[in-house]
Amino acid sequence: MLSTTVTQLIGQTPVMSIEVPDRDARLVLKLEKNNPGGSMKDRMARSMVVAALEDGRLTPGGTIIESSSGNTGTGLALAALEFGLQFIAIVDHHAAPDKIRTIRSLGAEIRYAEGDFAEDEVAIVERQRIAEQLAAQLPGAMFMNQWDNPANPKGYAGLVEELVAQLSSDIDAFVACVGTGGSITGVAQGLKRHNPMIRTLGVEPAGSIVFGKAGHPYYQSGTGTPAGKAIGKVLDYVCIDEGVQVTDVQAFETARYFARRKGLLVGGSTGGAIYKAMEFIAAGRLTGTVVTMVADGGEKYLSTIFDDEWMAQRHLLDPGITAQLDSWLFGNSQRHESDRARSSSMLT
Repeated sequence: MLSTTVTQLIGQTPVMSIEVPDRDARLVLKLEKNNPGGSMKDRMARSMVVAALEDGRLTPGGTIIESSSGNTGTGLALAALEFGLQFIAIVDHHAAPDKIRTIRSLGAEIRYAEGDFAEDEVAIVERQRIAEQLAAQLPGAMFMNQWDNPANPKGYAGLVEELVAQLSSDIDAFVACVGTGGSITGVAQGLKRHNPMIRTLGVEPAGSIVFGKAGHPYYQSGTGTPAGKAIGKVLDYVCIDEGVQVTDVQAFETARYFARRKGLLVGGSTGGAIYKAMEFIAAGRLTGTVVTMVADGGEKYLSTIFDDEWMAQRHLLDPGITAQLDSWLFGNSQRHESDRARSSSMLT
Protein backbone atom coordinates (compact mmCIF):
# COMPACT_ATOMS: atom_id res chain seq x y z
CA MET A 1 0.00 0.00 0.00
CA LEU A 2 1.28 3.45 -0.91
CA SER A 3 1.21 5.96 1.93
CA THR A 4 0.21 9.56 1.26
CA THR A 5 1.19 11.10 4.62
CA VAL A 6 4.20 10.55 6.85
CA THR A 7 2.11 9.47 9.84
CA GLN A 8 0.68 6.59 7.79
CA LEU A 9 4.18 5.14 8.07
CA ILE A 10 3.81 4.80 11.85
CA GLY A 11 3.84 1.21 13.02
CA GLN A 12 4.68 -2.22 11.58
CA THR A 13 8.15 -1.85 13.06
CA PRO A 14 10.39 -4.95 12.94
CA VAL A 15 11.46 -7.20 15.78
CA MET A 16 14.95 -8.54 16.47
CA SER A 17 15.81 -11.56 18.61
CA ILE A 18 18.80 -11.55 20.96
CA GLU A 19 19.65 -15.08 21.99
CA VAL A 20 20.88 -15.60 25.55
CA PRO A 21 23.13 -18.65 26.13
CA ASP A 22 22.61 -21.03 29.02
CA ARG A 23 19.21 -19.53 29.82
CA ASP A 24 15.67 -20.58 28.97
CA ALA A 25 15.01 -17.15 27.49
CA ARG A 26 15.46 -14.86 24.54
CA LEU A 27 15.26 -11.08 24.41
CA VAL A 28 13.13 -9.66 21.60
CA LEU A 29 13.57 -6.01 20.68
CA LYS A 30 10.71 -4.14 18.99
CA LEU A 31 12.48 -1.53 16.85
CA GLU A 32 10.25 1.47 17.46
CA LYS A 33 13.12 3.70 16.35
CA ASN A 34 11.95 2.83 12.81
CA ASN A 35 8.86 5.01 13.12
CA PRO A 36 9.04 8.16 10.93
CA GLY A 37 9.79 10.45 13.88
CA GLY A 38 12.37 8.01 15.20
CA SER A 39 10.56 6.84 18.33
CA MET A 40 7.56 4.98 19.72
CA LYS A 41 6.10 8.34 20.80
CA ASP A 42 4.88 8.88 17.21
CA ARG A 43 2.04 6.49 18.03
CA MET A 44 0.70 8.33 21.04
CA ALA A 45 1.30 11.80 19.59
CA ARG A 46 -0.95 11.12 16.62
CA SER A 47 -3.49 9.40 18.88
CA MET A 48 -3.72 12.48 21.14
CA VAL A 49 -4.10 14.88 18.21
CA VAL A 50 -6.80 12.78 16.51
CA ALA A 51 -8.74 12.46 19.79
CA ALA A 52 -8.55 16.23 20.39
CA LEU A 53 -9.78 16.99 16.86
CA GLU A 54 -12.60 14.48 17.13
CA ASP A 55 -13.97 15.91 20.38
CA GLY A 56 -13.46 19.55 19.39
CA ARG A 57 -10.72 20.51 21.83
CA LEU A 58 -8.65 21.30 18.74
CA THR A 59 -9.90 22.71 15.45
CA PRO A 60 -8.05 23.05 12.13
CA GLY A 61 -5.64 25.96 12.33
CA GLY A 62 -5.34 25.64 16.10
CA THR A 63 -2.18 25.34 18.15
CA ILE A 64 -0.81 22.36 20.04
CA ILE A 65 1.32 23.19 23.07
CA GLU A 66 3.25 20.50 24.86
CA SER A 67 6.10 20.02 27.31
CA SER A 68 8.54 17.52 25.81
CA SER A 69 12.06 16.17 26.15
CA GLY A 70 12.04 15.64 22.39
CA ASN A 71 10.39 12.46 21.14
CA THR A 72 6.79 13.40 21.87
CA GLY A 73 7.58 16.80 20.41
CA THR A 74 8.76 15.22 17.17
CA GLY A 75 5.64 13.07 16.95
CA LEU A 76 3.40 16.08 17.58
CA ALA A 77 5.26 18.12 14.97
CA LEU A 78 4.53 15.41 12.39
CA ALA A 79 0.86 15.22 13.39
CA ALA A 80 0.55 19.01 13.31
CA LEU A 81 1.79 19.03 9.72
CA GLU A 82 -0.74 16.39 8.68
CA PHE A 83 -3.74 18.10 10.26
CA GLY A 84 -2.92 21.74 9.53
CA LEU A 85 -2.06 22.76 13.09
CA GLN A 86 0.61 24.89 14.71
CA PHE A 87 2.88 23.40 17.35
CA ILE A 88 4.85 25.03 20.16
CA ALA A 89 7.21 22.73 22.07
CA ILE A 90 8.28 23.69 25.59
CA VAL A 91 11.68 22.13 26.22
CA ASP A 92 14.57 22.49 28.67
CA HIS A 93 18.35 22.16 28.74
CA HIS A 94 18.09 18.45 29.59
CA ALA A 95 16.81 17.46 26.14
CA ALA A 96 19.30 16.09 23.61
CA PRO A 97 20.24 18.93 21.23
CA ASP A 98 19.59 16.84 18.12
CA LYS A 99 16.02 16.20 19.25
CA ILE A 100 15.38 19.94 19.51
CA ARG A 101 16.89 20.52 16.07
CA THR A 102 14.59 17.84 14.65
CA ILE A 103 11.45 19.40 16.11
CA ARG A 104 12.44 22.84 14.82
CA SER A 105 13.23 21.45 11.36
CA LEU A 106 9.65 20.17 11.15
CA GLY A 107 8.32 23.71 11.50
CA ALA A 108 7.55 23.79 15.20
CA GLU A 109 8.33 26.71 17.49
CA ILE A 110 10.71 25.98 20.37
CA ARG A 111 10.48 27.72 23.74
CA TYR A 112 12.87 26.95 26.59
CA ALA A 113 11.99 26.71 30.26
CA GLU A 114 14.27 29.18 32.00
CA GLY A 115 15.66 28.68 35.47
CA ASP A 116 18.66 27.81 37.58
CA PHE A 117 18.68 24.07 36.85
CA ALA A 118 21.58 21.66 37.22
CA GLU A 119 22.76 19.95 34.05
CA ASP A 120 21.30 16.61 35.15
CA GLU A 121 18.07 18.13 36.53
CA VAL A 122 14.91 17.66 34.48
CA ALA A 123 12.74 20.80 34.48
CA ILE A 124 9.43 19.04 33.80
CA VAL A 125 7.48 20.99 36.43
CA GLU A 126 8.52 24.34 34.95
CA ARG A 127 7.97 23.12 31.39
CA GLN A 128 4.43 22.06 32.19
CA ARG A 129 3.66 25.30 34.02
CA ILE A 130 4.71 27.29 30.96
CA ALA A 131 2.78 25.04 28.57
CA GLU A 132 -0.43 25.26 30.58
CA GLN A 133 -0.12 29.04 30.97
CA LEU A 134 0.60 29.58 27.28
CA ALA A 135 -2.35 27.42 26.19
CA ALA A 136 -4.67 29.53 28.36
CA GLN A 137 -3.39 32.72 26.74
CA LEU A 138 -3.43 31.79 23.03
CA PRO A 139 -6.79 31.59 21.20
CA GLY A 140 -7.42 28.15 19.71
CA ALA A 141 -4.54 26.60 21.65
CA MET A 142 -4.53 23.35 23.64
CA PHE A 143 -2.08 22.00 26.20
CA MET A 144 -1.81 18.36 25.15
CA ASN A 145 -0.58 17.19 28.60
CA GLN A 146 0.66 13.72 27.71
CA TRP A 147 1.02 12.83 31.41
CA ASP A 148 -2.75 12.92 32.00
CA ASN A 149 -4.12 12.38 28.48
CA PRO A 150 -6.03 9.07 28.12
CA ALA A 151 -5.31 9.06 24.37
CA ASN A 152 -1.64 8.51 25.27
CA PRO A 153 -1.89 4.83 26.31
CA LYS A 154 -4.65 4.23 23.75
CA GLY A 155 -2.14 5.11 21.04
CA TYR A 156 -0.29 1.83 21.63
CA ALA A 157 -3.14 -0.53 20.75
CA GLY A 158 -1.66 -1.09 17.30
CA LEU A 159 1.73 -1.92 18.77
CA VAL A 160 0.18 -4.69 20.87
CA GLU A 161 -1.53 -6.25 17.86
CA GLU A 162 1.71 -6.08 15.89
CA LEU A 163 3.62 -7.88 18.63
CA VAL A 164 1.03 -10.62 18.96
CA ALA A 165 1.06 -11.19 15.20
CA GLN A 166 4.86 -11.06 14.92
CA LEU A 167 5.50 -13.42 17.84
CA SER A 168 2.43 -15.67 17.54
CA SER A 169 1.33 -14.69 21.06
CA ASP A 170 4.53 -16.29 22.38
CA ILE A 171 5.30 -13.52 24.88
CA ASP A 172 6.17 -14.30 28.49
CA ALA A 173 7.44 -10.96 29.81
CA PHE A 174 7.48 -7.28 28.91
CA VAL A 175 10.22 -4.92 30.13
CA ALA A 176 9.68 -1.21 29.56
CA CYS A 177 10.76 2.25 30.63
CA VAL A 178 8.35 4.32 32.70
CA GLY A 179 8.06 8.05 31.99
CA THR A 180 4.55 9.43 31.65
CA GLY A 181 3.41 5.83 32.03
CA GLY A 182 1.49 5.91 28.76
CA SER A 183 3.50 3.37 26.78
CA ILE A 184 3.98 0.79 29.53
CA THR A 185 0.31 1.09 30.49
CA GLY A 186 -1.02 0.86 26.95
CA VAL A 187 1.21 -2.06 25.96
CA ALA A 188 1.05 -4.00 29.26
CA GLN A 189 -2.73 -3.74 29.51
CA GLY A 190 -3.08 -4.93 25.94
CA LEU A 191 -0.67 -7.83 26.34
CA LYS A 192 -2.31 -8.95 29.57
CA ARG A 193 -5.68 -9.05 27.81
CA HIS A 194 -4.14 -11.62 25.46
CA ASN A 195 -2.36 -13.47 28.26
CA PRO A 196 -2.91 -12.46 31.92
CA MET A 197 0.22 -14.41 32.90
CA ILE A 198 2.61 -12.08 31.04
CA ARG A 199 4.98 -10.52 33.57
CA THR A 200 5.63 -6.77 33.27
CA LEU A 201 8.79 -5.10 34.59
CA GLY A 202 8.80 -1.31 34.78
CA VAL A 203 12.20 0.44 34.62
CA GLU A 204 12.85 3.99 35.80
CA PRO A 205 16.11 5.93 36.22
CA ALA A 206 17.75 5.93 39.63
CA GLY A 207 16.60 9.30 40.93
CA SER A 208 13.05 9.00 39.60
CA ILE A 209 10.14 8.75 42.05
CA VAL A 210 7.69 6.51 40.14
CA PHE A 211 8.24 3.49 42.38
CA GLY A 212 8.56 5.35 45.66
CA LYS A 213 12.32 5.84 45.90
CA ALA A 214 13.92 9.15 46.89
CA GLY A 215 14.39 11.56 44.01
CA HIS A 216 17.68 13.01 42.78
CA PRO A 217 18.97 14.32 39.41
CA TYR A 218 19.67 11.95 36.54
CA TYR A 219 20.86 12.23 32.93
CA GLN A 220 18.51 9.75 31.26
CA SER A 221 16.16 11.62 28.94
CA GLY A 222 12.47 11.10 28.28
CA THR A 223 11.95 8.63 31.09
CA GLY A 224 11.21 8.68 34.81
CA THR A 225 9.51 11.28 36.97
CA PRO A 226 11.70 13.77 38.83
CA ALA A 227 11.10 14.87 42.41
CA GLY A 228 8.40 17.53 42.65
CA LYS A 229 6.43 16.24 39.66
CA ALA A 230 3.13 14.47 40.20
CA ILE A 231 2.86 10.96 38.78
CA GLY A 232 0.95 10.99 35.50
CA LYS A 233 -2.71 9.97 35.62
CA VAL A 234 -2.20 7.67 32.63
CA LEU A 235 0.08 5.35 34.63
CA ASP A 236 -1.66 2.17 35.76
CA TYR A 237 0.37 0.54 38.51
CA VAL A 238 -1.89 -2.52 38.44
CA CYS A 239 -0.48 -3.68 35.09
CA ILE A 240 3.13 -3.47 36.38
CA ASP A 241 4.25 -6.56 38.29
CA GLU A 242 7.53 -5.07 39.52
CA GLY A 243 9.25 -1.70 39.35
CA VAL A 244 13.04 -1.33 39.33
CA GLN A 245 15.65 1.38 38.88
CA VAL A 246 18.63 1.58 36.53
CA THR A 247 21.59 3.93 36.87
CA ASP A 248 22.73 6.36 34.18
CA VAL A 249 25.99 4.40 33.89
CA GLN A 250 24.21 1.08 33.36
CA ALA A 251 21.80 2.59 30.83
CA PHE A 252 24.35 4.52 28.79
CA GLU A 253 27.06 1.85 28.77
CA THR A 254 24.47 -0.70 27.58
CA ALA A 255 23.43 1.59 24.73
CA ARG A 256 27.10 1.97 23.72
CA TYR A 257 27.63 -1.79 24.05
CA PHE A 258 24.77 -2.64 21.68
CA ALA A 259 26.19 -0.25 19.11
CA ARG A 260 29.62 -1.93 19.26
CA ARG A 261 28.50 -5.55 19.62
CA LYS A 262 25.23 -5.66 17.69
CA GLY A 263 25.46 -2.70 15.32
CA LEU A 264 22.25 -1.33 16.81
CA LEU A 265 22.11 2.30 17.91
CA VAL A 266 19.63 2.68 20.76
CA GLY A 267 18.86 5.58 23.09
CA GLY A 268 19.81 5.77 26.74
CA SER A 269 16.45 4.82 28.21
CA THR A 270 16.36 1.76 25.94
CA GLY A 271 19.84 0.87 27.19
CA GLY A 272 18.44 0.92 30.71
CA ALA A 273 15.52 -1.35 29.84
CA ILE A 274 17.81 -3.80 28.05
CA TYR A 275 20.23 -3.87 30.98
CA LYS A 276 17.49 -4.72 33.49
CA ALA A 277 15.94 -7.27 31.14
CA MET A 278 19.31 -9.00 30.80
CA GLU A 279 19.92 -8.83 34.55
CA PHE A 280 16.58 -10.51 35.29
CA ILE A 281 17.11 -13.13 32.57
CA ALA A 282 20.58 -13.95 33.90
CA ALA A 283 19.17 -14.35 37.40
CA GLY A 284 16.44 -16.68 36.13
CA ARG A 285 13.73 -14.21 37.16
CA LEU A 286 12.46 -13.82 33.59
CA THR A 287 12.18 -16.76 31.17
CA GLY A 288 10.75 -17.49 27.76
CA THR A 289 10.28 -14.64 25.30
CA VAL A 290 11.07 -11.32 26.94
CA VAL A 291 10.07 -8.25 24.92
CA THR A 292 11.36 -4.72 25.28
CA MET A 293 11.06 -1.62 23.12
CA VAL A 294 13.84 0.20 21.29
CA ALA A 295 11.96 3.36 22.22
CA ASP A 296 14.23 5.58 20.15
CA GLY A 297 17.57 5.45 18.36
CA GLY A 298 21.06 6.35 19.45
CA GLU A 299 21.34 8.67 16.46
CA LYS A 300 19.71 11.31 18.67
CA TYR A 301 22.48 11.08 21.27
CA LEU A 302 25.67 11.15 19.22
CA SER A 303 26.84 14.32 20.97
CA THR A 304 26.10 12.94 24.45
CA ILE A 305 25.91 9.21 25.21
CA PHE A 306 28.06 8.20 22.24
CA ASP A 307 30.64 10.93 22.78
CA ASP A 308 33.55 9.59 24.86
CA GLU A 309 34.55 13.01 26.17
CA TRP A 310 31.01 13.91 27.24
CA MET A 311 30.69 10.60 29.09
CA ALA A 312 34.12 10.85 30.74
CA GLN A 313 33.55 14.40 31.97
CA ARG A 314 30.41 13.22 33.79
CA HIS A 315 32.01 10.05 35.18
CA LEU A 316 29.56 7.85 33.29
CA LEU A 317 32.04 5.35 31.83
CA ASP A 318 32.43 1.92 33.43
CA PRO A 319 34.11 -0.95 31.51
CA GLY A 320 32.69 -3.33 34.08
CA ILE A 321 29.29 -2.99 32.42
CA THR A 322 30.76 -4.27 29.15
CA ALA A 323 32.27 -7.26 30.94
CA GLN A 324 28.95 -7.96 32.64
CA LEU A 325 27.00 -7.78 29.38
CA ASP A 326 29.56 -10.01 27.66
CA SER A 327 29.10 -12.65 30.32
CA TRP A 328 25.31 -12.48 29.99
CA LEU A 329 25.19 -12.50 26.19
CA PHE A 330 28.12 -14.77 25.32
CA GLY A 331 28.40 -16.97 28.38
CA ASN A 332 31.27 -19.40 28.76
CA SER A 333 32.48 -19.01 25.16
CA GLN A 334 33.16 -15.31 25.70
CA ARG A 335 34.94 -15.98 28.96
CA HIS A 336 37.12 -18.63 27.31
CA GLU A 337 37.99 -16.25 24.46
CA SER A 338 38.90 -13.56 27.00
CA ASP A 339 41.09 -16.03 28.90
CA ARG A 340 42.87 -17.05 25.67
CA ALA A 341 43.40 -13.42 24.72
CA ARG A 342 44.93 -12.67 28.13
CA SER A 343 47.19 -15.74 27.91
CA SER A 344 48.32 -14.76 24.41
CA SER A 345 49.14 -11.23 25.51
CA MET A 346 51.25 -12.57 28.39
CA LEU A 347 53.35 -14.69 25.96
CA THR A 348 54.15 -11.83 23.57
